[in-house]
Amino acid sequence: MEQEINNVQSSDYIARTSGLEKRDYLGYAMGDFAGCLCFATVTTLLQKYYTDILGLSPLFIMIMFIVARIWDAINDPIMGRIVDLRKSDSRGRYRVWMKFISIPLAIATILMFIPSTGIAEALGPVGICIYATITYIVFGMVYTMHQIPYGSLASVVTTDDKERNKLSVFRSVGAALGSIPVLVVTFFWAKKVTLDDGTVVSQVQYMPIIIGVVLSSIVACLLLFLAYKWNKERVVTVNKEKSEKKKGETIEIVKALLKNRSFLGACLVGMLLLAGQMFTQSFYTYLFNDLFGKNEMNMLSMVCTYAPMAILMLFAGKLVRKFGKKEICAVGAALAAIANIGALLLKGVIINMPYLFLVFCIISGFGLSIITLEIWALATDAIDDVEVKTGRRNDGTSYSIFMFFRKLGQVLAAVAVNSALLAMNYFVQTNVVFSEAQLNTMYLMATLIPAILFGLMSVVLFIIYGLNHKKTAELQVEKEKMLARQVENNEIVLGE
Repeated sequence: MEQEINNVQSSDYIARTSGLEKRDYLGYAMGDFAGCLCFATVTTLLQKYYTDILGLSPLFIMIMFIVARIWDAINDPIMGRIVDLRKSDSRGRYRVWMKFISIPLAIATILMFIPSTGIAEALGPVGICIYATITYIVFGMVYTMHQIPYGSLASVVTTDDKERNKLSVFRSVGAALGSIPVLVVTFFWAKKVTLDDGTVVSQVQYMPIIIGVVLSSIVACLLLFLAYKWNKERVVTVNKEKSEKKKGETIEIVKALLKNRSFLGACLVGMLLLAGQMFTQSFYTYLFNDLFGKNEMNMLSMVCTYAPMAILMLFAGKLVRKFGKKEICAVGAALAAIANIGALLLKGVIINMPYLFLVFCIISGFGLSIITLEIWALATDAIDDVEVKTGRRNDGTSYSIFMFFRKLGQVLAAVAVNSALLAMNYFVQTNVVFSEAQLNTMYLMATLIPAILFGLMSVVLFIIYGLNHKKTAELQVEKEKMLARQVENNEIVLGE
């Protein structure tokens, strides 16, 4: 039998988990559609809500975000092992979590935005800091309970490389759709206020924020129930007896993951991508409101960033097949970095013509869109590479480490945003007119920091991530042999 397995040339085993239909792709996309309805409120609204509504200082916010990520270093791997060790049943090992977590995720999201200015004043500075810290950490834990099993689901929905690429595209489109409602909130969340000296400033309002958050959370809850029904696990891990589980196994798995060059590269790319995206989403709200004085640019910039995705998703599959995921993503990251450098160099022109800034957002958007569409496929390929080399299937643990690096990206973004605000001596009081020096610092940070993050991402893809076009094709052959062994050893069951 061993000789037969080593001689596997066809894709019989992979074929048994292929043949996805529209419902499969839509069901998978709804998982991130729902998640991003909640997560986008955090990346786009929370920072400015904390400073302008609750009056929290940028230094405190930065420290709070770092503390939350330190807790994630413990929480995420634990959640990954919980997911991996949960026994499979008729509801599946991974998809059932979307049903479990739907209502808690909606509640956790809303709780972060409950305090208004009046409530913040009633709680006092210490009270509101404690409330913000607790609710933010709780949200992070609940969101982890959604993201780790949901991300792990891609490995068991199909083992076919082309279908996984398509799943990655649909997931990214779902995430983009989930980010749209928050754009409507940013369009209505500020009003113009004329000061005694005639100066006009933008003032953030509470009601548009809380209404948008509540509606988004309710819709997310409903979408998760639908995603649970529309997803199907085609690779079912055979449940192990307790005696088969080794002590210290988690540490061994984590070491094997971090020693794998492609997995580490995928983690770093995921970290830098999220850091850059979160930084621009958060910091642009300050740039457009306080420097340009054009609140509508919040929505327009997001449209310019994500509209290229609608175009590239039509060609992503062809580009991957011709050039490879690693190759096109590396070029895309370089393009995004160049776009931000261009915006920095043309600062003098853009200050007088603010909407020209959106042109660079479009260029950067084209570069980032291809990575956004393929990042999940890059991660899944890397997890497959680890599994082929180690012979062990631990999708939940693997994805938890990947997600932890993504959360480190949140730390990078938080540090970058709040360091930039501290560098320009940002005032948390309302109706403040900033000096020219402060606004110059704001523009410098808004363009230089993304350029650095996206430039580093390109370097990681070119140098560290090892699965180029050729090696990815070779991985599919090795994966077929691995599936044959796992089926023969009664480790997994394919298809239904």
